[in-house]
Amino acid sequence: MNAMNTPLHTVDEDAPVVVRLSTVVDAPLATVWALHTDIGSWADWNTDIESVDFTGPLAPGASFRWLTHGLDITSTVSQVVPGERIVWGGPAHGIDGVHVWTFEETGDGAVTVRTEESWAGAPVEERPEELRQALRQSLESWLGLLKSEAERRG
Repeated sequence: MNAMNTPLHTVDEDAPVVVRLSTVVDAPLATVWALHTDIGSWADWNTDIESVDFTGPLAPGASFRWLTHGLDITSTVSQVVPGERIVWGGPAHGIDGVHVWTFEETGDGAVTVRTEESWAGAPVEERPEELRQALRQSLESWLGLLKSEAERRG
């Protein structure tokens, strides 16, 4: 959410920390999308996530609570374009985050997964480089785990 309390569908380009990464997953789009958007099952394959409380349905306005890297986070889904894009965000521990994921078939049976996330707020302003590195490591891990599990299920 932004200052006017409207859902964001893109990262905050003015945030002190913005990280963008991508990977190619050698698995069908349906497999990658289903794995990534089954939020309640993230902790089954993403070892960085300790728990998730989400009952669905997956739609704008839906919220989920999750524990990752010792942070208790409540996120709200702001956009879902089935098979293409999901956006969520919200405040956690003084950090206002917006997380965008996009999925695009490559034409050879694989999927390019792109993730971008912005962090703003006092803790980020105080330690932007430290938190940029932490976010980059977290997203690199998430992409790697998503790729491994989707290819295993492939």
